[in-house]
Amino acid sequence: MTMRMSRRELVTGGAAVAVLTQFEAVLAGAATEPTRLGEARPFSFQALKAEAKALAGSGFVKPQAAASDLLEKIDYDAFQQIRFRPERSLNLDREGRSPAQLFHLGQYFREPVRMHVVTAAASREVLYSAGLFETPPDHVARKLPDGLGFAGFRIMSRDLKTDWLAFLGASYFRTSGPYNQYGLSARGLAIDTAMPTPEEFPRFTEFFLEGSQRPGTALTVYALLDSPRVAGAYRIAIERVTDTRDIHRVVMEIECELHARGEIRRLGVAPFSSMFWYGEGSRTQARDWRPEIHDSDGLAIETGRGERIWRPLNNPPRVMTSAFVDHDPKGFGLLQRDRDFVHYLDDGVFYERRASVWVEPLDAWGKGAVHLVEIPTDDEVHDNIALYWCPDEPFHAGAARTYRYRLSWVDDVPLPETLGFATATWTGLGGRPGQKRPSGTRKFVIDFQGPVFAGIGRGDGVEIVVTASRGSVSNAYTHPVVDQRERWRALFDITASGTEPVDLRAYLRQGSRALTETWIYQYFPEA
Repeated sequence: MTMRMSRRELVTGGAAVAVLTQFEAVLAGAATEPTRLGEARPFSFQALKAEAKALAGSGFVKPQAAASDLLEKIDYDAFQQIRFRPERSLNLDREGRSPAQLFHLGQYFREPVRMHVVTAAASREVLYSAGLFETPPDHVARKLPDGLGFAGFRIMSRDLKTDWLAFLGASYFRTSGPYNQYGLSARGLAIDTAMPTPEEFPRFTEFFLEGSQRPGTALTVYALLDSPRVAGAYRIAIERVTDTRDIHRVVMEIECELHARGEIRRLGVAPFSSMFWYGEGSRTQARDWRPEIHDSDGLAIETGRGERIWRPLNNPPRVMTSAFVDHDPKGFGLLQRDRDFVHYLDDGVFYERRASVWVEPLDAWGKGAVHLVEIPTDDEVHDNIALYWCPDEPFHAGAARTYRYRLSWVDDVPLPETLGFATATWTGLGGRPGQKRPSGTRKFVIDFQGPVFAGIGRGDGVEIVVTASRGSVSNAYTHPVVDQRERWRALFDITASGTEPVDLRAYLRQGSRALTETWIYQYFPEA
């Protein structure tokens, strides 16, 4: 299905000079050995979708890594010694707003992806050559054959010293977010996450990078996705805007067309992977000196009916999947609300700078559920949190689906001023200080903040509404926090036994008016 155009055919076309000039601009600033490109061929998203459909109609072919014996020797340390030559960066637009550099293959990234640059509705493949990379004289990468392929790519800042966007491994991608600090990752697609059967990891096999001519829009990434049970085409239009505080907002408008090869029971749309080891509410699990360690601290949802939900993340005693059933959700995402350095005290990886990511469906997604998967972990090096939208209907072989959504990588996802938001959750011994503590009772303390509390005092009828899936709730009350502006504290005890989790739900109200988002928590009595 790949449509190819010879150089002669391109030159005889009306846009020939413009196309060739733009491809030369992509390679401007190259070193003495020019970056080699494949032949030009027509390109469009429509053609890429047709290619994905044709791909799904044929049997899946597992990618084979060439020179696997040499790639095996490029372990973590050897991989770190490989540097893309800055002067060989691909200038995707004339202003140099989005210089691209390519990742090398190695022991942990053996399956190659093909990289292309797009200008004036034509694409040319970037061909691998060892000369694109800086390596020590005796490095094994120097023995690899030309045309091998790449592991992925990243988009650099103008000075080429730091990157702010990276696509590397399977269908994973991420940005450095508002504060130039990488954290959680997005994925193109997830299949059978947290099922009894092994998870399938669809991977991007080809990328097509197109620079933007519009102010504010950095680039558009087109990608072909493939796996044993699905093939798909993606278009990801990316903007990066910096405000006067030097805080960045990265917005991606994504459209994907998926074609199923086989039956898929659990399809994960707009999936994420993140890490939560412990936070302020799980200090008993902490074995590290730092007060908190997490890339994200909670799940936020805006349901189809407009309810706002906040669910603090857990490091559970066993794998847990929570499904938040909904119809046409308005948004969901993993957030890092806690931005106080003192709550982490890590001046090396700066957890308070990790991005929050918000998903906004651009079409009606129908019935389904937001799935939150939490996996036990005893270290910060493992991604133990997964999140995605799971449609109700299975994805049948031969069927096609299109999803459109916006990803916003931001410092915060604001609530309407009519709702307070949960800023922190703590737990401790139940009962009252100075009295014998009741067995099997746990106290929860939740702080809410927001302009909604302006002018409301202790005697103005604010109450906490608490429900539990099992057990009994007692000692529930709420009050404004002394000397803290627009901040209220809610407290209650829950008494429950056994190993099954208790699902808690709480919010503050004044009369019939909800003052806060709905706080949801999964409590393990014996954890």
